[in-house]
Amino acid sequence: MSDLVDAEVAHYPEFLRDGERQSIFDQLRDTTPWEQHMVRLFGRSHPAPRLSAWYGDPGATYTYSGLQLSPQHWTPLLDRLRQRVSILISKPFNSALLNYYRDGADGMGWHSDDEPELGRDPCIASLSLGSERRFLLRHKTQSNLPTSQYLLGNGDLLIMQGKTQHYWKHQIPKTRRPVGPRINITFRYVHVTRNQEAQSDARTQ
Repeated sequence: MSDLVDAEVAHYPEFLRDGERQSIFDQLRDTTPWEQHMVRLFGRSHPAPRLSAWYGDPGATYTYSGLQLSPQHWTPLLDRLRQRVSILISKPFNSALLNYYRDGADGMGWHSDDEPELGRDPCIASLSLGSERRFLLRHKTQSNLPTSQYLLGNGDLLIMQGKTQHYWKHQIPKTRRPVGPRINITFRYVHVTRNQEAQSDARTQ
């Protein structure tokens, strides 16, 4: 566990075994229906600098940056990974956002995973595959605190929970140095309303 103020962050290097990382990366890269979403920033829509896909239980709709994502059904691979992470930290997850960073020109800007449907004190489990990328955290109000950095490598798991999303923002900065592709899976728990469940049931009938 880190010693960050107002946060609970834990880093598990090489959570995935060496012999399975490449196979999992290849499967996700080749079989995921990747999309380049349009995100809304400062009142304008822009193509996101990464490819994404949203998976989850029925009704686990997720809204961020002006997008509303309806979940695709879990694949056997993603479901196995979800269970492994859940067992490690004794937390349930019903959804996952996959991001594909093709090279250093792809990234993720400063943000917090604090959408209302994630509830209070959400647990975000971030699983990395492929090339190492820098993961930065900065406090929202205490500018005197230094930016914290993690180097997330192939098979690493990063857990953010407690009040982390209330007080900290995080990002994957773009870089000009040569880097290979990276896939990130962030497991979450979306609080599904009865209305969302009914809408999901209607679509599957």
